[in-house]
Amino acid sequence: MATATRPPVFAIALLSASVLAYEVLLTRLFSIVLWHHFAYMIISAALLGYGASGTALTLLKEKLEPRFARVYLTAALGLAILMPATFLLAQQVPFNPLELLWDKTQLPKLFAVYLLMMLPFFCGGLGIGLVLSRFGKEAGRIYAFDILGAGIGSLGAIGLLFLLPLHQVLSALAALALLAASVAVIELEMQPRWLLEAFLGLVVLAALALPAAWLQVHPSVYKDLSQTLNIVGMRVAEERSSPLGKITVVESARIPFRHAPGMSLNATSEPPPQLGVFVDGDGPVALTRFDGQLAPLSYLGDLTSALPFHVLERPRVLVLGAGTGNDVLQSLYHGATAIDAVELDPNMIALVQKRFHDFAGGLYSRPDVHVHAAEARAFVNTSRERYDLIQVALLDSFGTASAGLYGLSESYLYTVEAFQSYLGSLNRGGMLAVTRWLSLPPRDSLKLFATAVRALEQSGVANPGARLAMIRGWKTVTLLVKNSDFTATEIAAIKAFSRTRSFDLAYYPGMRADEANRYNLLERPELFEGAMALLGPGSEDFIARYKFYIEPATDDRPYFFRFFKWSAAAELFSLRGQGGMPLLDWSYPLLVATLAQAVGASVLLILAPLALSRCRRTLPPWPAAVYFLAIGLAFMFMEIAFIQKFILFLSHPLYAVAVVLCAFLMFAALGSWLSGRRQGVGEKGGWVHRAVLIIAAVAMLYLAILPALFQALIHLPDAAKIAISVGLIAPLAVCMGIPFPTGMTRLSRTAQDSIPWAWAINGFASVVGAVLATLLAIHLGFAVVILLAVLMYSLASAAFRGFSRT
Repeated sequence: MATATRPPVFAIALLSASVLAYEVLLTRLFSIVLWHHFAYMIISAALLGYGASGTALTLLKEKLEPRFARVYLTAALGLAILMPATFLLAQQVPFNPLELLWDKTQLPKLFAVYLLMMLPFFCGGLGIGLVLSRFGKEAGRIYAFDILGAGIGSLGAIGLLFLLPLHQVLSALAALALLAASVAVIELEMQPRWLLEAFLGLVVLAALALPAAWLQVHPSVYKDLSQTLNIVGMRVAEERSSPLGKITVVESARIPFRHAPGMSLNATSEPPPQLGVFVDGDGPVALTRFDGQLAPLSYLGDLTSALPFHVLERPRVLVLGAGTGNDVLQSLYHGATAIDAVELDPNMIALVQKRFHDFAGGLYSRPDVHVHAAEARAFVNTSRERYDLIQVALLDSFGTASAGLYGLSESYLYTVEAFQSYLGSLNRGGMLAVTRWLSLPPRDSLKLFATAVRALEQSGVANPGARLAMIRGWKTVTLLVKNSDFTATEIAAIKAFSRTRSFDLAYYPGMRADEANRYNLLERPELFEGAMALLGPGSEDFIARYKFYIEPATDDRPYFFRFFKWSAAAELFSLRGQGGMPLLDWSYPLLVATLAQAVGASVLLILAPLALSRCRRTLPPWPAAVYFLAIGLAFMFMEIAFIQKFILFLSHPLYAVAVVLCAFLMFAALGSWLSGRRQGVGEKGGWVHRAVLIIAAVAMLYLAILPALFQALIHLPDAAKIAISVGLIAPLAVCMGIPFPTGMTRLSRTAQDSIPWAWAINGFASVVGAVLATLLAIHLGFAVVILLAVLMYSLASAAFRGFSRT
């Protein structure tokens, strides 16, 4: 093999692109395999891989550098193999989050998944770090190609997910890593000549010849789709995939679907033939056969969600989250004059409008139905239309909701600000109707009621109780929020509707306690009691004392499905032997467990190897340790908070992960380059202190203006919103890219031997910070996480003065 004289910068760009694209892809894969995108855990695992590779390079530098070319090719080859292999192995780990709280073997299984996820990033970090170590004098040029590749990879992953099935995207990324090795052979002028041909052959093999069956993505066996396909006669009729979700349509000639959430036990009709539709393995929702005749849809009048149609006459309706069109059918059955149906995923619309056009009776092509491919909040904020009824569809499955599987999911449909937007789009006397699954003791329903109360109060309504009504069936709860007081006639209609169908009244203005809990009997009328408490003067005390977390969700803390409270955890956990585990929201303990494993893994793989080597004698001065710890935590806090905050603006978690990662990486690299050109200023500390001041100023400005800015611009096309997002992040990221290289430059002049520890401490902080930021956001909100990041940057600025004088 030839001796390398120039860095393989194009190979580095390709390698970095494959690594970042894989990081984005994992968020989609885990949405399907488990129940959440797990962006925080994936970012933490990626950083753990990079940190561990840095430690390995530090300890093995003398052995690796003489074999530079071979090690680089091995790292690229390892990345190509491990990207599909570790994901496939992770699917074989029998990890079930639902058993986390009572099965002691689940924590080691979670740790195994975490470590498997880390391995490809270890190889990617090893290859990039090896080039930086070998060609240190050209670090700026190498870093530029590294970040350019990362930016292209993170955004390119979105494009690939639109064009290819998931297993083919995985193959494409493996081929890209092998192409990085092929290009390195050319750039490093490596011998023998057949080496290039061999790697190019592997590129073709990975891209075209890998059997699809090897790379199939299998949902958890506990997911709704997996359970459904276990039933004899069930088969997949259609599959569509995009960054927004993998849609699976299931049919059976033997066992019919009967999807009618919360249908009255008094009902005498049944649904027409239906197909089951699952998104990322969750569901089902039903695609109902419709031939244009309304009579077969009579069952839709016996759902709790039909309530508003018995209070309003021939309303103009807006359906948010239209999906397969069941709420649209319900509106048609009840004589709606016009219907606007909003659905985020164009694939879902295409299934109803084209693939199953005849089965659905051309529902989305009717002249009185107008379908919009848009995000719900964006549509409401920008539409000039006013409606008599806004329906928020029941989108999730009962099993998923009742198990607490969405506790870590950001949902901007059910926040105080969302309710205010909906109410602002109603005609005088119009209503917002929201239907949720009934969970006992009440959680979703009381949190929904509390959110409506808070939204009305913040809109200046003196008596919110006069504008609210709620009923419950045996399975669902429907809440009505009116933009004026309910009249006596409307209350009579609510009572008559409920009495006829044996639905229980939960609340209406002036309701007596003895009117509750008459049909679907509970030990106590808990919904009525809770509603009265939330409307009373002691509402805040009631929320604080309640066993579940029912504080209204906001755009700053959009975790509507978070119900876990530490104060009740011990009591609920003690009931596990009596079937009480469904009372516990498993997703929050999973986050805590992930934080613990992030700490343990980063100590084990990043800090401990240095502590056990000769490096233990070269610990950095304590101000330097504080500095690198603080900037590591601060950077991750800011990045994670912005990913979560931009989900509302960019409409989907995957878009937010890709765009925010890309912007932070590219502009932080620019900041690092600028700091290198201003080393004289940086060594005196002025460059760091100025950067921290700008970070603080921009962060405070964004906290003040971003909510209004997002609301004003959320209607723009995706391309425009991506460009705006990058532009907003740019000034912050440039300044955030300055402290690390400036600190390293200073440390190289004062304590050269301590540099490995600085890398390790910063890597440890980054791994832990990715998970810790999510935990803090759930408790305190994104704004507080950003403020904490500013405080840590300020601490770093003060610490820099200390070790600058060392």
